[in-house]
Amino acid sequence: MSSLSERLRADMTEAMKARDELTRDTLRMTMTAVRNAEVSGDAPRELSDDEVVAVLIKEAKKRREAAEAFDAAGRTESAAKERAEAGVLARYLPAELSDDELAELVRGVLAEGGFTEPRQMGQVMKQVQPKVAGRADGKRVAAEVKRQLAG
Repeated sequence: MSSLSERLRADMTEAMKARDELTRDTLRMTMTAVRNAEVSGDAPRELSDDEVVAVLIKEAKKRREAAEAFDAAGRTESAAKERAEAGVLARYLPAELSDDELAELVRGVLAEGGFTEPRQMGQVMKQVQPKVAGRADGKRVAAEVKRQLAG
């Protein structure tokens, strides 16, 4: 079992003992998503820490999108719950890249590949995404790539 999976399981147990329903329920749903990812595909297998982080990123994104949808529908209480769950998941995700760090990373990829044209955005994104690895939202990355290619 990956160390991140073990940490999620241990924290869920602690949340149960502390009667922290928000953390318990969020981690329970997340562990279910991890288990589903483990059994999907050809043969069941254990996920690596990087794959567990990918599941966490996906789950956090679901929470953010749900919160936006609830806000748009005027359901502020549900939106607040989704944001709180996203906050729980954020504890297990790598730290977000600052704007300066993201700009520097994109600048490096552009220089490495010799990219200069806005039409090369797809190629640049393919090279930037693995380096960002969940530390920045895709929209933010795309906006920075677009900005640097246009300038």
